[in-house]
Amino acid sequence: MVRQPARVREIIGASGQYATIDEDLSARENLMLIGRLFHLGDRTAKKRADELLELFNLTDAADRPVKGFSGGMRRRADLASSLVNNPRILFLDEPTTGLDPAARLSLWDVIRERVAAGTTLLLTTQYLEEADQLADEISVIDNGTVIAEGTADVLKTQVGGQRVTVTLADPADVDTATLLLQPLALGGENVVRQERTLTLAVDDGPAALERALHDIRAHGLGIHDIGLARPTLDDVFLSLTGDDTGKDAS
Repeated sequence: MVRQPARVREIIGASGQYATIDEDLSARENLMLIGRLFHLGDRTAKKRADELLELFNLTDAADRPVKGFSGGMRRRADLASSLVNNPRILFLDEPTTGLDPAARLSLWDVIRERVAAGTTLLLTTQYLEEADQLADEISVIDNGTVIAEGTADVLKTQVGGQRVTVTLADPADVDTATLLLQPLALGGENVVRQERTLTLAVDDGPAALERALHDIRAHGLGIHDIGLARPTLDDVFLSLTGDDTGKDAS
């Protein structure tokens, strides 16, 4: 980076947490401007702009000033600008902030396509589902320090076991059900209570699920829903950090 800064700029792309494109220009003009800054030439810059406008579903608004865009549209235009030079290394800082669910899924597809084409991606995100969906390797950062690294499966294994989740029909039964389920919890962990839903880490998932169902029914408690699942990255995050204040997953 020190010896060949110009070459480094040619092969990287970046998009920060907030859109930084020129609001007085149109989306097309922004993309063409960046193309010229990368010395693509007018014809190639225009072609690349058209490709990205279509990719990010901005064709209909391509020639409108960006200052009239919604937050989600600005985000998409900004992300498009980071791809003008077909970067080999792409840095994205919380790229789906402000996007609706459909736009988020669309962006995930774009990211997967870039990675499949050989782009190396460094992504920071507060959405742990996003990290689970997209990341080959995950780093959990606590107050500026990496406290865990690995694939999503490796990190989930660190939390251990599976999760039995029970949603009761009557919120008044929560205390009784908690006492019934506590002996099944892995390693003496507490049963996590959230309104009328109880979650506990278990070792032998199927056996624990059967026992939980039997004990709750034997005491005449109504069940709205019951199931078995692996830990999520949210479980991993909270287990490693203790809370979700000021933490990032990368």
